[in-house]
Amino acid sequence: MKKKGVIISLVGVLLVVCAASVWAMTRNQETKTATSTTSNSSSQTTMTSSSEEEDNITTMIDKMSLEEKVGQLFFARTPQENQVSDLEDYHLGGYVLFGEDTENATKESLQEKVQSFQEASDIPLLIGSDEEGGTVTRISNNPELVDQPFKGPQEIYAEDGWQGIIQDTKQKAAILADLGINAGLFPDADVSTDEESFIYDRTIGMDAKGTSEYVKNVVETLNEAQSGSTLKHFPGYGDNRDSHVEIVEDDRSLDELRENDFLPFEAGIKAGADSVLVSHNIVNSIDQESPASISPEVHKILREELNFDGVVMTDDMDMAGLADFISQEDAGLEALKAGNDMVMSSSYQSQIPAVIQAVKDGDYAEAELDASVERVLAWKEDLGILFKK
Repeated sequence: MKKKGVIISLVGVLLVVCAASVWAMTRNQETKTATSTTSNSSSQTTMTSSSEEEDNITTMIDKMSLEEKVGQLFFARTPQENQVSDLEDYHLGGYVLFGEDTENATKESLQEKVQSFQEASDIPLLIGSDEEGGTVTRISNNPELVDQPFKGPQEIYAEDGWQGIIQDTKQKAAILADLGINAGLFPDADVSTDEESFIYDRTIGMDAKGTSEYVKNVVETLNEAQSGSTLKHFPGYGDNRDSHVEIVEDDRSLDELRENDFLPFEAGIKAGADSVLVSHNIVNSIDQESPASISPEVHKILREELNFDGVVMTDDMDMAGLADFISQEDAGLEALKAGNDMVMSSSYQSQIPAVIQAVKDGDYAEAELDASVERVLAWKEDLGILFKK
């Protein structure tokens, strides 16, 4: 009898264990299903949101006049006169602040100025300022705007390594955002290890691997802060002379560029860079006839070889490296036909009418114009400014 009782007890225990196992398996499957459903729902929401943004941008472009679309492709140097009326007349995509725009400003006066620009524009503006730090900074030379001038990347790295670069980028992005500046026009992705070269002080001063790490850290940090990033100066400045003051020719081979100078740009693109700025240097191994900024061959490499699908812009069109090569009126159109999405210029008053006429004459395809406008508006949407108004 005792044996029978023990057997019955064991059977009972086994039944309970089996039931518990079945219940646990069922719950686990339900959890997996719920998790999968939540994950799929989140993914679907992201895809839907992205699709809606694209639809909204497409709808905007469909409603824009030719003049409005062309204006969006000009990232203009802030004029000293008619600042507000030019935004209304030329429908500019953005203003770039230079030292003269910030040197006598207070924090409040600069905020008010930028806000007046935004209020005058039907489409929110990119507000840019060269803030690489060190030798290239606009706002931080004014103690009314920033307590201490922004340090150059080499000095920051020497003090605190990559964590210092990341922290500096966070602080810089916060200061820019507080002033209404959404594009700091950095990092400098040029590889330079020669202390005597023109570009050296503006770079991290490392080889391609170190420069790639620098660019990656800065771009990822700017993305987290929803602050615009700009890789410059494609296809890599190297140790060449100063294109601000003369036409510059670069004689390095394409293989050398691919194995060295392209690498930080590739790292930045992979990290999610918003834009790439193209130099005015004539890179003979790619195009012996034209400065990079107006060379279709250079832009083809950037788009097709490096697979960059964001905003491509020119360096300042007033620099002698371009201005001594081609007239300003022609330069704007040639830059867009070469593959740029934005022209950084002081001569937009003559360049914009020339581009509009070229579209009307069939010399610049409206489909290409629309594609560039879409990229510019997508950048503004990524920065969270496009649909605020």
